[in-house]
Amino acid sequence: MAIRKRQEEVFPNSAGIDIGASSHWVAVPAHLAEQAGCDAVREVGTMTDSIHALADWLLGLGVEYVAMESTGVYWIPVFEILEQRGLKVWLVDSRQMRYVPGRKSDVLDCQWIQKLMSLGLLRGAWRPAGEICAVRAVARQRELLITQQASWVQRMQKELVQMNIQLTEVLSDVMGQTGQAIIRAIVAGERDPARLAAHRSRRVKASAQQIQRALTGNWAEEHLFVLAQALAMYDDVGRHIAECDSKLRELLAGRACHDVDLGRPPRAGTKARQEFEVRQMLANWAGVDLTRINGLEITTVLKLLTEIGPDLSRFATVKHFCSWIGLCPGTKISGGKKLSSATKLSANRARQALKVAAMTLSHSDSALGAFYRRLCTRMDKPRANTATAHKLARLVYFMLTRGEAYVDEGQQRYEQLQRERSIAALRRRATALGFHIQQMPLSA
Repeated sequence: MAIRKRQEEVFPNSAGIDIGASSHWVAVPAHLAEQAGCDAVREVGTMTDSIHALADWLLGLGVEYVAMESTGVYWIPVFEILEQRGLKVWLVDSRQMRYVPGRKSDVLDCQWIQKLMSLGLLRGAWRPAGEICAVRAVARQRELLITQQASWVQRMQKELVQMNIQLTEVLSDVMGQTGQAIIRAIVAGERDPARLAAHRSRRVKASAQQIQRALTGNWAEEHLFVLAQALAMYDDVGRHIAECDSKLRELLAGRACHDVDLGRPPRAGTKARQEFEVRQMLANWAGVDLTRINGLEITTVLKLLTEIGPDLSRFATVKHFCSWIGLCPGTKISGGKKLSSATKLSANRARQALKVAAMTLSHSDSALGAFYRRLCTRMDKPRANTATAHKLARLVYFMLTRGEAYVDEGQQRYEQLQRERSIAALRRRATALGFHIQQMPLSA
């Protein structure tokens, strides 16, 4: 008779929680429940006092580790409270436990999570520290407001087109200085095309006569009403964006733990001065100026730091960081044959920011720009974009972990190094085939 060998437990004092909207189911090891004389599975409520009572129960039993699924946003208060109480909480992707038959109830689900956790078969997700999450929440709210404000701009453009006011044909930015002045005058009651065209800025390429023709349309009352409503919503969202900017400045100023010298700031009262101040705050927080990397603007650096934070010690190597961010090539191998090397799909916001930054390098005269264009000659643009974003992620990791400044060698230096590598590869290939290559001087 075969005797089944008992699997060795890696985390014997671990619990599993099945997160729900109205209640949570918790499973603890059977030996701890027997010692305390209680049930191994318990249902707890979602109120704060219930979660604190859960923490008291787990600590009283001697539980050290707690695993839970990332269900919506219901896991966040449970995660934070248990972590504050001293428990080591693991947030687990539900895909790791999805394809298991027979689990059709919350009781069996939490028991299965506890079993897999005790055997060490789960991997915990990385969640930044609390101070990073505070900045991240404000930054994400600001990004959401900017998206909403853009939708109200599209609404205003739609109403103008329905009245045959063709502002988009004569202005490159409808919400620029000239466009806003004209729209606000229309909402205020002005209908004369000549007076509306008088708001034209001298920097606009279109003439006053062209703008006057574009402002000759059909003034429908219902479209004017919707236009006024959309403009009011645009201004209201803009006010909330300004509040988010003020809060972000306050949070970034409180997290400055370095003093990075960025040189002489521009003169006061200019847009460049405001961007320099934000850049200085980000550099003081991270310890390095990430905007020195070609393609990384202030908005990109802000998104990167608010999503991952300046401390990357959680990742052992740069390969671990690039794998977490979703920019490493895949390694699907079976029977010694590579099935696929495609990069996995990921909704990581830092990954998306780096891919957008890589697209801006197509016309850059930097070494990174030359690298991106060289890849485009060897593969399609989406794959070249992913590979360039991978290179940007490596540069960000090295700057944040080593504290070194990035120095761009330039396009000419990069092309010279590539030429030397190509010549060396040709020499090795010719030697292997029994030939000798002699380099000839280029003629004028």
